[in-house]
Amino acid sequence: MDMRKRNFLKVTAMAGSALAVNCLLPRLGLAAAGSVASPMAAAATPSGQSMAAQSPACKAVSFEECQSLDCRTIAERSAIVQAAWNYLLEETGRISDPSLRGLVMDVYNDPTPRISEMDSVERKHVGNRLKLAGYTSQELDFLPPVFANMRERIPTIAAPGSGYGSHHAYPGGLITHVATNVKITANIVDVYRDVYGYDVNRDIAMAAQLLHDLHKPYVFQWQEDASSRTEQQLAGTGEHHVLSLAELLVRNAPADLVVAQACAHTHPGTEADEAQVVNWLTAASIIADVEPVQYGLLDKSGKTLPMPRRQEGFICHLGDHDFVLSVPAVQWTLPVLREIAMTDYKLSETDLQGKPFNTFRNMVYSNLSAMRLQQAYTQGRENMRALVHSLVQPV
Repeated sequence: MDMRKRNFLKVTAMAGSALAVNCLLPRLGLAAAGSVASPMAAAATPSGQSMAAQSPACKAVSFEECQSLDCRTIAERSAIVQAAWNYLLEETGRISDPSLRGLVMDVYNDPTPRISEMDSVERKHVGNRLKLAGYTSQELDFLPPVFANMRERIPTIAAPGSGYGSHHAYPGGLITHVATNVKITANIVDVYRDVYGYDVNRDIAMAAQLLHDLHKPYVFQWQEDASSRTEQQLAGTGEHHVLSLAELLVRNAPADLVVAQACAHTHPGTEADEAQVVNWLTAASIIADVEPVQYGLLDKSGKTLPMPRRQEGFICHLGDHDFVLSVPAVQWTLPVLREIAMTDYKLSETDLQGKPFNTFRNMVYSNLSAMRLQQAYTQGRENMRALVHSLVQPV
């Protein structure tokens, strides 16, 4: 049976309920006093208002307590992550189309990938088609590992935003990354209306950004040493992008949404760039077992996006640019954080390569963010050190 038919009842069951935002996806309150230190208030705010606000510093946790926390607990106790999560729920609730709203709710509530439901025969067939098309290598299994308890193992709120040396690579990093990009996207939509006097399809633009990294909990699964799984390449980009598009197709998402989301990694403004988007949509179609032209993902030639090209994809691409600063913020602060871990927390070289340091850096980045640490670092190394000490007491 084709995967889309197999999942039809699952999709239609979630599509209509406007109340499910509150029922399935609970808003998070502030962490217990003394559990974390954070610069952010946990209360969500309406679009257009400031999401971040300085909050009184919580009592720093001990290094021993820090080491006892798993990735999910770290994310759930971070006021930054809480604020971002509540903001995303609020923006989801503002989507006027009930089917799109339901789709976002369903993914956030349970990111377990439906494309992983392929049996071994289907998986081998799809893998061979991807390899023949040049989208993957002979050595690469195109799907990450699947476990029986995926919903508990990969909760959306605890997922990292990218690979371990890249942006938002900490528990809850996906949520803060997406919240940043969603807020950027909302403002782009408003700016185009205010400056140019017209409206794009806000529901499509916002849903595309809300869902653009929907497979990161699956791709960047947390490992036993508190690091995240290494991402593979698929169709010339990080596998999460193509797998996310395939997931939308399996969930019967509208073509306009899938195309807009496909543009997150590059815009279709040039022939070469559009060819990449076409490749990603084609690879996703192979995985989901759909015909891309018939579905409405490509023009009848199969070589371009549907004509005329819609603006929501460009807006999704423009909104997905938090990484421009957040990637180097990690790369510039991580060496300093390693030095602080050795001198102030007595970690050994061996510790730096394993769970002791990974847990420490997860705690620091999740509660302070690499962005804030890097800004403190620009004002002097000691400022960054003091910020770390405000969260985790030195040994």
